[in-house]
Amino acid sequence: MTTTFPDVTISTDRLVLRPFEEEDVTALAEMMNDEHVTAWTSVPHPYTYADAVTWATRTAHTERTEGRGIVFAVTEFLTQRLVGIVHLQDTDWRTRTTEVGYVTAPWARGEGYASESVRAVARWLFTDQRFERLELRTAADNTASQQVAQKTGCISEGVLRNACIVRTQNPDGSWSDTRSDLIVWGLVPEDLDEDADGYCDYSDGYSDTYGDGYSVGYADPRADARDGHRIQSANANDANDYALFSDRN
Repeated sequence: MTTTFPDVTISTDRLVLRPFEEEDVTALAEMMNDEHVTAWTSVPHPYTYADAVTWATRTAHTERTEGRGIVFAVTEFLTQRLVGIVHLQDTDWRTRTTEVGYVTAPWARGEGYASESVRAVARWLFTDQRFERLELRTAADNTASQQVAQKTGCISEGVLRNACIVRTQNPDGSWSDTRSDLIVWGLVPEDLDEDADGYCDYSDGYSDTYGDGYSVGYADPRADARDGHRIQSANANDANDYALFSDRN
């Protein structure tokens, strides 16, 4: 049984989702130091250039090669600027289920990039990889992430009480941990099938391969030999492209 995702690039009309590269480090560090990202994630704060190097050159690639999931750097098709991240994690290969997280850079919010990229990954996951469930978890107060979950087609399935820690900013600029409930969202293949013909906007719509708008490219499997270590896991979430990580740790 296959226990790793292929080295793949996914394209939509506006976006290219590809593996992280060393050239992404500066933009990644800037994106991850945004105050909204700090609020909803457990990644280091401040997020240093060294943290970005570790993620872009090692950790993101190790997620795939060690079978835990796959990380996509989301970039604009025309400008090639780093828009954000989509991260499949905690993958169960027996049940063919995984969890998605996502983040959008501050400059790119309001464009529907989060829902567009997550839907493209979901269609690839269900069609190409034959997965049966995609799960998403958002902190109870992260309404932005909840809106992107809805736009993506996810169904709210319940609440995990006191299940995560988020951060709130104090008057002096420091940050404090606060416990939060988690809302669990689920997406299964038929959820996307129901609206396959109904999308024409950039938030959720596609016009490419597979009828709904994404094309896939595979790398040479022999060209994969990175190692590295894993940093603390977090879910990245974007909403009205207010977009951020929703942390469940």
